[in-house]
Amino acid sequence: MTDTTQPAPSPAAPEAAIVAGLGKRLIVLVGMMGAGKSTVGRRLAARLRLPFVDADTEIETAAGMSIPEIFEARGEDYFRNGEARVIARLLEAGPTVLATGGGAFMREETRQRIHEKAVSVWLKADADVIMRRVRRRADRPLLQTADPEGTVARLLTEREPVYQTADITICSRDVPHDRVVEDCLEALQAFLAPPETEGQPDGPQPDPIQPDPPQAMSALR
Repeated sequence: MTDTTQPAPSPAAPEAAIVAGLGKRLIVLVGMMGAGKSTVGRRLAARLRLPFVDADTEIETAAGMSIPEIFEARGEDYFRNGEARVIARLLEAGPTVLATGGGAFMREETRQRIHEKAVSVWLKADADVIMRRVRRRADRPLLQTADPEGTVARLLTEREPVYQTADITICSRDVPHDRVVEDCLEALQAFLAPPETEGQPDGPQPDPIQPDPPQAMSALR
């Protein structure tokens, strides 16, 4: 579901520089379950006056069933193929903040599409933070195992090298969500609208003009 957008931010605001720097691109949040992609993404979108879309919600709408139901009835491969199709469609929407599922970025074709159409932001969370956030939830099919902690540790080992290829990395930790949003805004501004370099322009510069030596001056007299 897409949240309603708001009027554009004031041109003087840092948010305006980010939106201008995006052009037609999206901001795509990637990372593990429990990293805060939906919560942070919704608040980030509000700050930027952009629509927010949760890919998992869009998948459930397209399938007419919940993600746990898709896993149970059709299996993970079916879910991943549908996820790739939905994200490919969402990436054509123009400037949007898009939160993706934890495994979406692992698919090479999806990573390539995100690279072409968006700025990717990895919300990096450690295993303890993830477990505290997801322990009480029953809607995580990959954690319906006898050893959820071991599953999270394995997924982190498999996925973090891929998440590291995102354009921006933000530490998701146990602080107010707005603090993480501010981190995202600062990093996006630096990535999309870096300050102009002060000092000399790039490239070789001509030698400064030196005064003629006394001998040369005397020869002209």
